[in-house]
Amino acid sequence: MFEPRYVSDLLQRAVDAFSRLPGIGPKSALRMALYLLRQEEGEAENLAASILELRNKVVYCSECLMISDAPLCPVCAHPEREKNVICIVENVRDVMSIEKTGSYKGLYHVLGGIISPIDGIGPADLAIEPLMERLQKRNVQEVILALSTTMEGETTCFYLYKKMASLPLKITTIARGVGFGDQLEYTDELTLGRSIENRQLFKPE
Repeated sequence: MFEPRYVSDLLQRAVDAFSRLPGIGPKSALRMALYLLRQEEGEAENLAASILELRNKVVYCSECLMISDAPLCPVCAHPEREKNVICIVENVRDVMSIEKTGSYKGLYHVLGGIISPIDGIGPADLAIEPLMERLQKRNVQEVILALSTTMEGETTCFYLYKKMASLPLKITTIARGVGFGDQLEYTDELTLGRSIENRQLFKPE
């Protein structure tokens, strides 16, 4: 495929850099680069500084593995969250989606993915052992399996269920308002909120 080269090597470098971002093609990257050229110098400096701060200062919560500005994220540190309920999600975006609903007041655990043999992702590649340590050390009464309802998500739920079956826990899953094959981040807030509120006992098939 032919890709245009620009008269300015500096512009080309900027376009190439923006093009490496997810969902950004060469045309969009060019628009972004030209937009920045038209702005005051301080605007570009603020953008660059924000990106560097994001990369260098953001950490992962020591409890739930959510991104955070401090060792303990605001959710885990909040005194009014329900500490005895943990919602297991695939990634950070899922936490953000659930938080937008305002329907959930417990804690989270971010796995960092789901089991997918075709992609070479097994249980050892996910944050499952830290989860088991939390469940054994904390007074957790309920675990909500809120993974994508894809085949890989279902496989991961079954694996986690088997790992947790011997613990004195109530293991639930989000209600089927989220259809099979759906990913949480693409589910509307109302549907997702109702699916969490109407969660049901997990029944392995």
